[in-house]
Amino acid sequence: MHNYQLIDLLLTGTLDTLLMVGVSAFVSFLIGLPMAVVLVSTSEQGIYPSKRIQQSLGWVVNVTRSIPFLILMVALIPITRWIVGTSYGVWAAVVPLTLAATPFFARIAEVSLREVDHGLIEAAQAIGCNRKQIIWHVLLPEALPGIVAGFTVTLVTMINSSAIAGAIGAGGLGDIAYRYGYQRFDMQIMLTVIVVLVVIVMLVQATGDHIARHLDKRKI
Repeated sequence: MHNYQLIDLLLTGTLDTLLMVGVSAFVSFLIGLPMAVVLVSTSEQGIYPSKRIQQSLGWVVNVTRSIPFLILMVALIPITRWIVGTSYGVWAAVVPLTLAATPFFARIAEVSLREVDHGLIEAAQAIGCNRKQIIWHVLLPEALPGIVAGFTVTLVTMINSSAIAGAIGAGGLGDIAYRYGYQRFDMQIMLTVIVVLVVIVMLVQATGDHIARHLDKRKI
């Protein structure tokens, strides 16, 4: 394979990977963060205590997290085909990636929300804040650095999962590594894909760490 062909192939694969991870991450954040808020708020010490809701949602999160991504992706093929019209390609990978990442992020965000000083919540209640105001103006702002750090970890995990998805027909860098690297025994392509994935992960991690540190400085 000529160098210009390899560059074009890698560029396409990188864009496909960023697309499937980006869309999945966006949806996972929109669903996972409210799930985390509900898990914390409905706990015994929460502002909306409800044992039934807390245990039911916790059970769903735990069950979904326990399923290996490869098995989840295969099991969701009928649902994926129904939602996006196909079980092959970038958009088909969005469904299992989202379903796998959402409970993972929800648990990480839950930990950050639980670490918020309960004294701040009591102080907000003392000055007359209602429960919605406590969530929006105390819980979320105080936990934001941890939430950003947790979302960064989720993104890195999703990039790894996207490579697995690519190897079984979802496209992206994983597909390139499997079809052109593994099946054709081309170590140059395999190593190049690994380098690209490492660079993407390092950029994501560095960006997330920078944002989390910046948010921590704002709290001081």
